[in-house]
Amino acid sequence: MADKLTPALEYHAQGRPGKIEVRSTKPCRTSHQLSLAYTPGVAEPCLEIKRNPQDVFRYTARGNLVAVITNGTAVLGLGNIGPLAGKPVMEGKGVLFKRFADIDVFDLELDTLDPDEFINTVKVLEPTFGGINLEDVKAPDCFYIEEKLKELMDIPVFHDDQHGTAIITTAALLNACELTGRKMSEVRIVVNGAGAAGIACADLAVKMGADKKNVIFCDTKGIVYRGRKEGMNRYKELWAVDTPARTLAEALVGADVVIGLSVKGALTGEMLQAMAKEPIIFAMANPDPEITPHEARAARADAIIATGRSDFPNQVNNVLGFPFIFRGALDVQARAINDEMKIAAAHALADLARQDVPDAVMKAYEGRRFSFGRDYIIPKPFDPRVLLWVAPAVAQAAMETGVARIKDFDLAGYRDRLERLLGPSNWIMRNIIRIAKQKPMDIVYPEGEDPSVLRAVMHVVEEGIANPILLGDTNVIQRTAEELQLDLTGCRILDPERMPDLERYVDALFDLRQRKGMTCQEAQRLMRVNPTYLGAVMVQMKEADGLVGGTSRNYPDAIRPVLQVMGHQMDTKVVAGANMVLLPDRVLFMADCTVNPDPNAEELTHIAQMTIHLARFFGVTPRVAMLSYSNFGSVRDAFTAKVSRATEMVRRANPEVEIDGEMQADTALNYDLIKESFSFSRLTKPANILIFPDLMSGNAAYKLVRDLAGAQVIGPLLMGVGGSFNVLQRGSDPETIVNLTAVTVCQARRIGSLGLVKD
Repeated sequence: MADKLTPALEYHAQGRPGKIEVRSTKPCRTSHQLSLAYTPGVAEPCLEIKRNPQDVFRYTARGNLVAVITNGTAVLGLGNIGPLAGKPVMEGKGVLFKRFADIDVFDLELDTLDPDEFINTVKVLEPTFGGINLEDVKAPDCFYIEEKLKELMDIPVFHDDQHGTAIITTAALLNACELTGRKMSEVRIVVNGAGAAGIACADLAVKMGADKKNVIFCDTKGIVYRGRKEGMNRYKELWAVDTPARTLAEALVGADVVIGLSVKGALTGEMLQAMAKEPIIFAMANPDPEITPHEARAARADAIIATGRSDFPNQVNNVLGFPFIFRGALDVQARAINDEMKIAAAHALADLARQDVPDAVMKAYEGRRFSFGRDYIIPKPFDPRVLLWVAPAVAQAAMETGVARIKDFDLAGYRDRLERLLGPSNWIMRNIIRIAKQKPMDIVYPEGEDPSVLRAVMHVVEEGIANPILLGDTNVIQRTAEELQLDLTGCRILDPERMPDLERYVDALFDLRQRKGMTCQEAQRLMRVNPTYLGAVMVQMKEADGLVGGTSRNYPDAIRPVLQVMGHQMDTKVVAGANMVLLPDRVLFMADCTVNPDPNAEELTHIAQMTIHLARFFGVTPRVAMLSYSNFGSVRDAFTAKVSRATEMVRRANPEVEIDGEMQADTALNYDLIKESFSFSRLTKPANILIFPDLMSGNAAYKLVRDLAGAQVIGPLLMGVGGSFNVLQRGSDPETIVNLTAVTVCQARRIGSLGLVKD
């Protein structure tokens, strides 16, 4: 039987059946911990909550727990398949809550068709949850159920099929109107499908500026008009209009917008041809849209088209909404999710779609490039910035409208908390950028013509991180910027071929290198063909504060001009590279992974000392492991001997630092192993600085950790150079360039310690 499973069935059946589990957030491995987790220790928080019910959010998981509840009467496009068959969908909803917003979920499938029984069941569960997400309940029962629960409960109740769809649809509609030069107050909208989602979409559009008189509904019985008897209910009656139109085709004549939440094939090319100029077509039936984008574009090449599917442009996907809306609501302990919070979420999504899209998002979509326009009017679900835009907007709206229990919520610091949910790299880099913005410095980019550099410097200017100086052909830079729709206001552009005072820099380079075998002619040639020389000389002459380059060159070629111009720092004899590797539970510094092929003991000593200073720069208390393939002399040869000798030299130079070696990498990172087998070790915790004995092992190790463990890497960071330089790996994406720019600014400011990481 197992060999007949489809990929989807295999996904749900493999390993532990289903998609979710419950895990403890506190240790419970000893009798003492057990006594704290349960009796007698658990009595203390119980009594505190009894005295002050608000403390339930302090001592329990209620504030991060949402119930996803259904009776299975309208599951996806499958209809009334019942609560049991709907459970995989509810588990999936829980996975999305956790994956995108770190919200815990209990899914509850209720075996009842009676709306009042459903309401009473959910109401008595209120002490358990911080919020209620209603899911896949058929209309019109869903309207009544949500209305009553919102009246009865003092926590957010949110029917995602209604409001989630409405928020995402309205955000996309805002941008479609922007692109076609329309005003929301003037657009004529036809909604095909008068169920929960359709009515909610129209309702939110009206609250955000559309004129209700310009909205026409159509369902399986035809147009929802005044006086119609068949298939009506009190919710449809609110949208009934006076119109001679009786069919969808008639309603679409001259319409600006059609929102389809119905069935496959409901729209035809002929219907679309009758719509207004540049029609906005949202065909969102699942799994197959009312009309495919290919068919729609064949009929109306001027249309903006959205669907609910990920394999077409402009996917209107509820996952852009509910995780982040609940995140914002839970974090201010909101009593409800009101219209203002929904509107704030829609505006946040619309605004985010107009921003430059990070390469990380493009990588998640097989390298496809996105920019605001007809095929990109709504952010992608895997855009990590959605959390940072939507949740704060929702939280702020909750505060401003008085539904938040927390009255002194720190909105300014809230973004930092959300950054932590995305991983340590996001939070650390956000703080580095914050520090850099306090005093922006002049940073040179030798590859000023590179598209990734241009996209990066636009962000650098927008965020106020640095004052970019772009080196390259002015015409090429400007043409590339125009093609990418980038505004380079705030950037200086220097063209080596057109600089009247280039000879001044040539002379400076020749003075530095004339006793190193460089002729004046060679200095002149290098200054024109390799802008890194020009950038390095500018920094050396204090006409710029730092340099970030190398994205279009091999690392050795990129680093050579910097070393020739700036040389080593006064107190070191070696240049090395280190990577700051960020894992969910720890921060590691790995050196030398980029520069020195086979450092000797003295060079290893310098590399270790520079990495200690680098760790302190980020606020890390250094614990150093000098790595080898043996543990403390278990293998004796020239290779392990150099590591042992280096360990002793580093220890003598830094007696206050925990340093040990030579040791294997697993020993360095596993403190239980150290205590069990090497109790004499000087490490009191796992090492956080790993010094590799050669380039081959270091380079391979950090790339394996990055790609297999999914670690986030800041670097390589260049150590030991007589100036503020950081050389990129070839092909670095704009996000990496922005990050290294911020680090370079902080280094140029000679900040002793950023104090970002504590362990």
